[in-house]
Amino acid sequence: MRFFKRRNFVRFTDIKEEVASYSPDADFSLLEKAYVFSAKVHKGQTRLSGEPYLIHPLEVAMILAKLRMDLPTISAGLLHDVLEDTLTSFQELKELFGEEIANLVDGVTKISKLPFSDPKITQAETYRKMIMAMAKDIRVILIKLADRLHNVRTLEYHEEEKRKLIAKETLEIYAPIAHRLGIEWMKNELENLAFQHLDPVAYNEIYRKLRHFEKEKQKYIEEVKKILKNKLKENGIEAEIQGRIKEPYSVYEKMKRLGIDFEQVYDLLAFRVIVNSEQECYQALGIIHSLWTPVPGRFKDYIALPKPNFYQSLHTTVIGPYGERMEVQIRTWEMHKVAEEGIAAHWKYKTGKGLDEEEAEKIGWLRQILELQQELEDSKEFLHILKIDLYPDEVYVFTPKGEVKVLPKGATPIDFAYSIHTEIGNHCYGARVNGKLVPLDYELKSGEIVEILTSPKAHPNRDWLKFARTSRARTKILKFLREQEKNHAIILGQELCEKELKKVGLSLGELQKKEEFKKLLELFNFKSPDDLFAAIGFGKITVSQVVGKIAPQETLVRKGKSRKINLGTLIKINGMENLLVHFAKCCNPLPGDEVIGFVTRGHGISIHTSDCPNVLSVPPERYVEVEWKGENGFLFPVKIKVQAEDRKGLLAALSNSISQMGINILKAHVSTTKSGEALNFFEVEISNTKQLEKLLSHLRKVKGVKKAERVKKWI
Repeated sequence: MRFFKRRNFVRFTDIKEEVASYSPDADFSLLEKAYVFSAKVHKGQTRLSGEPYLIHPLEVAMILAKLRMDLPTISAGLLHDVLEDTLTSFQELKELFGEEIANLVDGVTKISKLPFSDPKITQAETYRKMIMAMAKDIRVILIKLADRLHNVRTLEYHEEEKRKLIAKETLEIYAPIAHRLGIEWMKNELENLAFQHLDPVAYNEIYRKLRHFEKEKQKYIEEVKKILKNKLKENGIEAEIQGRIKEPYSVYEKMKRLGIDFEQVYDLLAFRVIVNSEQECYQALGIIHSLWTPVPGRFKDYIALPKPNFYQSLHTTVIGPYGERMEVQIRTWEMHKVAEEGIAAHWKYKTGKGLDEEEAEKIGWLRQILELQQELEDSKEFLHILKIDLYPDEVYVFTPKGEVKVLPKGATPIDFAYSIHTEIGNHCYGARVNGKLVPLDYELKSGEIVEILTSPKAHPNRDWLKFARTSRARTKILKFLREQEKNHAIILGQELCEKELKKVGLSLGELQKKEEFKKLLELFNFKSPDDLFAAIGFGKITVSQVVGKIAPQETLVRKGKSRKINLGTLIKINGMENLLVHFAKCCNPLPGDEVIGFVTRGHGISIHTSDCPNVLSVPPERYVEVEWKGENGFLFPVKIKVQAEDRKGLLAALSNSISQMGINILKAHVSTTKSGEALNFFEVEISNTKQLEKLLSHLRKVKGVKKAERVKKWI
């Protein structure tokens, strides 16, 4: 068990000695050049602790040397902050140290200088850049992990809010990445340091109790080690036995997950048995089970079924001497090296090359993250799914042909289907587990055989997102749904365009052949006609905006648009006819409304609704009794307001609902309140109050709509 204390500062000679321990013939000239350059450009800079800044790159380089990395990686560790924190350019770095090291440093560099106003987007874009660089060279993430580890080791110099933010990010992203790469010691240290800053009270209490437990059990640990070593030796197995206490954060997680106190955590002791061959691992397991009673359901064979991060061991839990429950891990020395160093243990130091195809295949999670970052445009969504994909617990399930699929704990048949092929997932309608039909939200368990049932007519729906766990499944479902929504929006946009163009004597098919249509796409910055129609369907632009750019202006003067019309066609005033009238813009009277008129200077009779506030200021002697003459075929502008729960595609749904009634939209405006409510304002053309009531009733049926009403003012 590791308890963390501040070390003496690392010197450059310490790094050289560490590298020489695993690469005695190394040429240190490149490393020395990187050290001198880093010291030069960081001269005068200090950390929050007041220490010289150079201490940080030296510490990062030492962590990389402890991981037994190659010289270009350690050199990049010494230089990892020069692009961000000094005036050094990428080109200068490339000329001095070569393209390999320059690319490593650039891959690690944050993008804090980019103009993102939302910190979450900046954070997500940093990860996106990091993932892309990892795909080209896995060493990028190892440098970034070393950088983060030293930063959290010295986190106490930050303000509390900043400390908690960095600690939370470390726990959610960096510790799981270290676990995924198989570097358990680093994962444990990152978790414990982050825990220490996020909940210092809980950390200190568990730390204190573990220290006491370790002191109390020291004799017991030595006794078990002696029994094991002697028994294995009797059977011709030479082994090293290690005893340890569980890590503070793993104990805290177990307490939180099971809702128990520290005193109820019974497996605080763990032993490690390291032997010389795989065969001896299984022999040792039999001997241990003959010594002490195994706990049912607690045996795991990670040798036959290695974890995605290369980890291999046998795990068992037994009731040891004096009834003490203890976990035992059994592995070979090669497995132990991989468990300690993770992916770094696979690095090709001599050739300077990265992972070969077979090894790269083992870290399929990195391929999946690369795929999702290419398919997801929304940075916050990418960050959310990245966290899901780094989830450490796995289940092992089988295809009917016996192929093993490793999925996160809680995975469902949907995740299994997409792990086989996108098309299998997109056409999945059911599943059989161990020969029995199960629902698609069934949680898979290790050892189960899963068969996916498909149909050409089956397709993903939004409910699948509620129980899909893997980033691959969620990304593919979202992609399908977006394409489906876009297709619907394209069809709706085409229908709206066709309908509006007919009113001005134009045809959509003919228009698309003309040069004006290409200019229209350029004007609105669309690459294709489908992009234009989709924008109309989603409500991003209105049909009126589009038609207004291509139709002759004189054709756009529609019946009912003129505010001055012949009285005889619409309004009757005390039996008099042929008087000039106009309809007031303050209340926009509509056939079916109770109306009142009054005499104006030079504009004839002004028609208002009887409840219009402006009528109250007019002297009674100017009032004129008026009434509607009946149906007339004219269209009148009416303003309506729709309050709804804000959701994706809402504007398109409302626009579609209006167009289904054959009603034209003149204007549209959308805003969102602080409480997350969408306010949608439309100006539409209506013939009478009956049509208006039908429209409002139709809009109230749209999903999420709380209120639809006529308003006098635009907003």
